Amino acid sequence: MTQGIDRETTDLPVASLVEDATLAPSLHNAQPWTFRYDPADRTFQIRADPSRQLPAMDPDRRALHLSCAAAVLNLRVAAAHAGWTPATRLLPNPADQDLLAEVTLTAPVSGYDELADLYPALHRRHTSRFPFSAEPIEESLLGVLRRAALLEGARLVYPDAFHTQTIVDLSRDAARREAEDAGLREELAHWTTGGRARDDGIPRYAFGPRESAGGAPVRDFDGGQDTGTLPLRESVVFEDAPRLALLGTTGDTPLDWLRAGQAMERVLLEATLDGLATSVASQALEWSELRWAVRDPTSPMGHVHMVIRLGYGPAGPATRRRPVSDVLSINT
Repeated sequence: MTQGIDRETTDLPVASLVEDATLAPSLHNAQPWTFRYDPADRTFQIRADPSRQLPAMDPDRRALHLSCAAAVLNLRVAAAHAGWTPATRLLPNPADQDLLAEVTLTAPVSGYDELADLYPALHRRHTSRFPFSAEPIEESLLGVLRRAALLEGARLVYPDAFHTQTIVDLSRDAARREAEDAGLREELAHWTTGGRARDDGIPRYAFGPRESAGGAPVRDFDGGQDTGTLPLRESVVFEDAPRLALLGTTGDTPLDWLRAGQAMERVLLEATLDGLATSVASQALEWSELRWAVRDPTSPMGHVHMVIRLGYGPAGPATRRRPVSDVLSINT
């Protein structure tokens, strides 16, 4: 038996942990997750919410798994910050495809925990769809980000200038395909909120400026076509040579996607903690015929699950999250 959550009467640590978990990024900010907590054994179940899948853009649920896994990583970080050791099981019940993970708070943390160090970045990490400066990122910091991915069972590689341009070109190809697909345009319109107040989707203030020149793979949520009834978006020059990172695994199964999603969020939090702005670019990966070409041919990485854009620049604005009462239930 489960019951809904009243923020005024619920055990505050449980609600607070879930609130932190929901700060994870998700495709079009669809927030496709729910949480169920069992106080008997201090276990959270993280479940996919099929009603929030994007069937046109994400038919195989790859992005859904990545998004929910990012929320799992956030939950682990929040639990470690609160003094608990989070034991995580991925896909604990093969017969239940929506049950993606279980996180059990096994015991108080004994000693130093790296995850807890990431906690300040949870509330600072926002997708930045603004231009980044030409300031180079030190190799030592790039190494820290590589390690963050490895800790979650994934790899992070930095493509050279030639392959970076290939990824930019693939992203532009994907944008053209998206603009020509009525189903994708309809789905995108559903999740871009304009001036309407809601707790999900991408609000217009988070679109960022329009790209007048440059080569950053940043999705333009209105296709560059400003509507006369809405405020105009500024047109600016983005970086010509974006610093990109490819995050991937050797396999391409739901388990790999969950590992990659946790690695993605760990990299994003580490980058935020170290002063970098970030955005993710999945457009080329949403087309099976383009996805294979995103992989760096010089890397042993088998499958790329996310392209991450890194740099120094303005942080993106925060976007709203669904209330904890909408996503959390507690066993009684």
